[in-house]
Amino acid sequence: MSDTHTPSTLSDQDLAALDAHWRAANYLAVGQIYLMANPLLTRPLTPEDIKPRLLGHWGTSPGLNLVHTHLNRVVKDRGIEALCVWGPGHGGPAVLANAWLEGSYSETYPDVPRTTEGMGRLFEQFSFPGGVPSHVAPETPGSIHEGGELGYALTHAYGAAFDHPGLLVTCVIGDGEAETGPLAASWHSDKFLDPVHDGAVLPVLHLNGYKIANPTVLARLPEGELDQLLRGYGHDPLYVTGDDPATVHRAMAAAMDTAVERITAYQRAAREDGVTERPRWPMIVLRTPKGWTGPKEVDGLPVEGTWRSHQVPLSGVRDNPEHLRQLEAWLRSYRPEELFDADGRPTEQVLACVPEGTARLGSTPYANGGLLLRDLPVPPLEDHAVRVDRPGSASHSPTQVLGGLLEDVMAATAERRDFRVVGPDETASNRLQALYRATGKAWQAQTLPTDEHLARDGRVMEVLSEHLCQGWLEGYLLTGRHGLFSSYEAFAHIVDSMVNQHIKWLRTSRRLPWRLPIASLNYLLTSHVWRQDHNGFSHQDPGFVDHILNKSPEVVRVYLPPDANTLLSVADHALRSRDYVNVIVAGKQPTFDWLTLEEARAHCARGAGAWEWAGTEDGSREPDVVLGCAGDVPTQEVLAAADLLRRHLPELAVRVVNVVDIARMLPHEEHPHGMPDSEYDALFTRDKPVIFAYHGYPWLIHRLAYRRAGHANLHVRGYKEEGTTTTPFDMVVRNDLDRYRLVMDVIDRVPGLGVRAVALRQAMADVRTRHHAWIREHGVDLPEVEEWGWSG
Repeated sequence: MSDTHTPSTLSDQDLAALDAHWRAANYLAVGQIYLMANPLLTRPLTPEDIKPRLLGHWGTSPGLNLVHTHLNRVVKDRGIEALCVWGPGHGGPAVLANAWLEGSYSETYPDVPRTTEGMGRLFEQFSFPGGVPSHVAPETPGSIHEGGELGYALTHAYGAAFDHPGLLVTCVIGDGEAETGPLAASWHSDKFLDPVHDGAVLPVLHLNGYKIANPTVLARLPEGELDQLLRGYGHDPLYVTGDDPATVHRAMAAAMDTAVERITAYQRAAREDGVTERPRWPMIVLRTPKGWTGPKEVDGLPVEGTWRSHQVPLSGVRDNPEHLRQLEAWLRSYRPEELFDADGRPTEQVLACVPEGTARLGSTPYANGGLLLRDLPVPPLEDHAVRVDRPGSASHSPTQVLGGLLEDVMAATAERRDFRVVGPDETASNRLQALYRATGKAWQAQTLPTDEHLARDGRVMEVLSEHLCQGWLEGYLLTGRHGLFSSYEAFAHIVDSMVNQHIKWLRTSRRLPWRLPIASLNYLLTSHVWRQDHNGFSHQDPGFVDHILNKSPEVVRVYLPPDANTLLSVADHALRSRDYVNVIVAGKQPTFDWLTLEEARAHCARGAGAWEWAGTEDGSREPDVVLGCAGDVPTQEVLAAADLLRRHLPELAVRVVNVVDIARMLPHEEHPHGMPDSEYDALFTRDKPVIFAYHGYPWLIHRLAYRRAGHANLHVRGYKEEGTTTTPFDMVVRNDLDRYRLVMDVIDRVPGLGVRAVALRQAMADVRTRHHAWIREHGVDLPEVEEWGWSG
């Protein structure tokens, strides 16, 4: 193993200062978990000083404090711009302690000053009603990573480093987190990091040996096997091991210095000498005891260095005098009288290693991305809109049209480098290949003559891990840039949990006036359920929308543009927006062009509206039936059904309503985009049948509209888990979303129409029967379906 470090240049004075800072942070971490009074132990502890509920995680905190202390030193000594991503779960006590010590916390929250009173508030608010969470959350200055759900720290760190060439992102990875699938994939991010245009990531794998109740896999690997694993991922590990503070401080300082010097050398070689060989980036493996410096034994059982130190090592402090005595001894072991003056302020020695101003980890603008965000140069939509002489007169691939707009955005950001498109190996498949005229695909590994569009400085990122795509983009957005995630619709579910965490982050951030808005997280879901006829059942799932619409209404937006121009209008809005998660569902196959750009803009601004040209009502009375639709294929089927009704039942007054913004179906009280009842009733009527063709699962529409006056008259058709490898039209027939089924629904639900239109209903059923036989004999859809065009 190559674990040689630059010899430590720490003087005894430097060592004492680092140790003082570390002890102060440990003291503050313990105090947050336990104390609600007597923060400086000016008198013996009493049960009344202890919180009634003891919550928090001690076990990881000493290691996080060690990293924070030593990162402070290299940032201050070397003038580095730095950000740290704190991966180990609920390590909040440590990060909060350090933010308070350096002063960034008190600047953000003036009611928690660096005084005895402020220390008391810091302690009391932790994991307390009306206070702050036990993990590293949006409320924590300097954070971009929610520490509750494990697995995403390293991919967030790389996302933050992309296109920030002067930034060092240190990422602390807990050995529990290291067992997750997303983290295992994240090690491959180094194959996408460009040493010329990107910053650097310094992973710190913290092996303290245990999760909440079990040993961790990587901590139990023989060191040689662990070394082989990390080298196989492309890293050059440096090892820091021990439990003697002075020894560990010197080793950690040497490892940090060595890592920073190697990173600087690699970047200089790439930027100044043109070296293109992929660096073997350094990382640190830090092996210290879990719960280090805490109680070694409680009630006769070992605690320090075991899983028992994971959360609250002394659980009965209020009721057990011996536990209370141990807690006081534990706190006093840090010698707080040396660390804080009589007014509770950290001493000069404690602060000797702390940087100043925005160099402090809690004050870095990179952790408050809105400070760095610039408006995205989106080109005029007129440059890319398709011409529509009349509805349905031509067809285009909506995503291919969008690709031209994204190409222009990518070209316009070539110098500033603050826009990326990510996706799992599907950019060209999703018809966005125009991007490659403006940039290549990021790639630092081996290239072969048969490869296409690979580029060391590329800003399209493809990797067959949705977790990496999501994490990269989240880190990129949270540090002040823009982006788009393009995915097959069915597999967006892979990041359900990740987007849930991001939505919660945005919702909380919106309530923090010091966190400025960031660019929205934009999804383009294409290759969708209705055109996965060739890939089959496994690729047919439109449920990501349902998942998103369960989340915070102030954050989530879902759009289903029916054609190319409406997709342009929606994308323009999404790319310019802030603090949202925008989900856009649009097909890549050629789709009829229904609206001009001007009409598309107006329609998207409304979010839902009647298409007068598609219906047959004359304005003198309410329609007999409303045909609603949301999504490109449902829109085509509704218009085909309206066409049939126009020809066969010309006396029937039909209104066609298209919904682009699906949240419009909600009441205004439930979502900012929801329609007031008066507007909904005017559009859909209060008592007429509504046949609604929806892109996804039909019960979502019922759930959104269940409080509407006309809900009893609402009949929704959509995907109901009927799929296979078949023809495009057979997909809609299997799910009863086809034009013939919709006509039958109209006949069945308009009062009195069933008797008069019995022959038409039977004819519609006969076409469906003929369809089944036809596709099995010919392998393609019926001629009248394949050749259909709008004739209204």
